Amino acid sequence: MFANEGRFCPSCGAPAPAQIPAPTTGPGARLDLGWAQVVVADLIGDGGMGVVYRGWIYYNPQGPNAGTPAHPVAVKVLHPLMTARAFVRKLFVGEATALQRLNHPNVVHFFALVEAPGQLALIIEFVDGEALDNVIARRAPRARGTGEPCLPFMRAWHYFEQLLGALAATHELGIIHRDVKPGNILIRRDGLSKLTDFGIARLPADEARRSGGIQPGTGAYMSPEQVLGRDLDGRSDLYSAAIVLYEALTGFTPFDDGEKSELMVRASQVDDTPPPITQFIRGAPPVLDLLFARALAKNPDHRYPSAIELGNAFCQALGIPETPGWKAQREFARRATGMVPAAMVPPRKKGGTLPIPQVDADAMRSRLAGNYAK
Repeated sequence: MFANEGRFCPSCGAPAPAQIPAPTTGPGARLDLGWAQVVVADLIGDGGMGVVYRGWIYYNPQGPNAGTPAHPVAVKVLHPLMTARAFVRKLFVGEATALQRLNHPNVVHFFALVEAPGQLALIIEFVDGEALDNVIARRAPRARGTGEPCLPFMRAWHYFEQLLGALAATHELGIIHRDVKPGNILIRRDGLSKLTDFGIARLPADEARRSGGIQPGTGAYMSPEQVLGRDLDGRSDLYSAAIVLYEALTGFTPFDDGEKSELMVRASQVDDTPPPITQFIRGAPPVLDLLFARALAKNPDHRYPSAIELGNAFCQALGIPETPGWKAQREFARRATGMVPAAMVPPRKKGGTLPIPQVDADAMRSRLAGNYAK
């Protein structure tokens, strides 16, 4: 038996020492970036691989950002023993590489990767808010068994369209996130969402990471092809995004009843059919089941081929009025197209021959304005 506080190597699964030395980068430390300086403040998170501090970034008055006021950042520090592990170090540096290439309002902003003796620190945007999984967990108990949605549909859609926008731009740059889940979606106090944690993102230049062991990711949100260790493209992230929306509406994921082991959940992703969402939400239109059936198809060729097409299908089938936000997301995705050489971007396959379901738009708006959208 292992103690609850036991830590494990993410590359081989072997137990790490019970006491991992505390990082040398802690409260009060100063990280010199040249063009700015970061002062490390209080601890805001702790995990098996490292810790996260709040920090403050002060810009060099002679640098290119002179005049920019100091503001908070998040300082993600890898534990010293983890820094020495090549696999973990590669993941950490890979996250920095992915974020450095991304500049999108719905992706956490990258500032710098700092290396001190035996230490790696990632300086990223500090998001003042909470993760979507906390929002869902707080509301799910009240909705369970009532026939009411966990989150009001238009609120869930607001978060979902921002997630799709982030993924659209990410995929156009040839980056696959591979760990899309509510815990990696940060909701700011004003409702703006930010996709974070690109630690296992696969970049175009990466070789397929197939170790023969369990694949990295979170079982409840992994696509079947990710569970099986097959080649991935952006449709794997879109499968995960659809599960995020499913959970936001129902309060639970389609393949995890809370009693299955991680391996059982992963097996369900490959073998089981997701329960119809109309089974849990009173008044939910049947067309929603068809949308999720395609979004969660086991064969990626039967899913929506891109984030924008997935969002457009929901808007069209459910009669969701086009928002300025969704127009902006489409424009961001359009501008990201062609920013990297075509040879670096995984080929986009057609989404199969399944039709986009249609419903009466006026009737759907009336339904959204009623019980289902409360």
